Amino acid sequence: MKKSKISKIINKKNRTPITCLTAYSKITAQLADKYCDIILVGDSLGMVLYGMKSTKEVKIETMILHCKTVKKYAKKSLVVFDMPYKTYKNKFIAYENAKKVIKATKCDAVKLEGGKEISNIINYLTEKGIPVMGHVGLLPQSSNNFRVKGRNFLQSKKIFDDALSISNSGVFAIVLECVIESLAKAISNNVHVPTIGIGASKYCDGQILVIDDILGMSDIKPKFVKQYSNLKKIMENSVKKYVTDVKSRKFPSDKNVYK
Repeated sequence: MKKSKISKIINKKNRTPITCLTAYSKITAQLADKYCDIILVGDSLGMVLYGMKSTKEVKIETMILHCKTVKKYAKKSLVVFDMPYKTYKNKFIAYENAKKVIKATKCDAVKLEGGKEISNIINYLTEKGIPVMGHVGLLPQSSNNFRVKGRNFLQSKKIFDDALSISNSGVFAIVLECVIESLAKAISNNVHVPTIGIGASKYCDGQILVIDDILGMSDIKPKFVKQYSNLKKIMENSVKKYVTDVKSRKFPSDKNVYK
């Protein structure tokens, strides 16, 4: 089943756009699974759910807990586990941690950040039968700033070369994060696997966003995010009405009481 799902993703390149969202819970998994090709259990949960300053603080045990829930309720989508910071320092550590993750969560693949420097790790994992999604451009686990990448020639060339390297090392797809449009287009046209953009233009083979961002539950609003709802405001209004009802003794009413 795993290989079948991944084959479907690969076959979408240059055809139907691939749809992806993050999910960390039962309800978000159910919603994303209903419509998306891929669900990423992202280490972004550190900031989104736990208020951490960066993804570097996220532990593998926390990720496993959330991924188990997502996988339980995702019946259709490919579920990808975002390997946390320092869990793939070399190919042997990466393999042991990836095995642990897959055994515990039954996820379909893992995602690693990096380019040429981790090509040998990706190659080792894929040879061992572990599907890997790549990630180049802005790398939250190692970047010192969250600025757009690829504006100068050397940086653009490095990201391009990184994408080619991991493509040849066996990834089934590559996330391109926060890179300029022309670079995203060049990479997408030159790698043989699908590219999935987050702030990387319409020229990618698919798109991914953090589900809390599109639902309007986050205070962070990067340029590349399109907000489709404002759930934070709806939730605030609901809490406000509840408190008002309690204080005015409108709640609980007769219909909320057992007799």
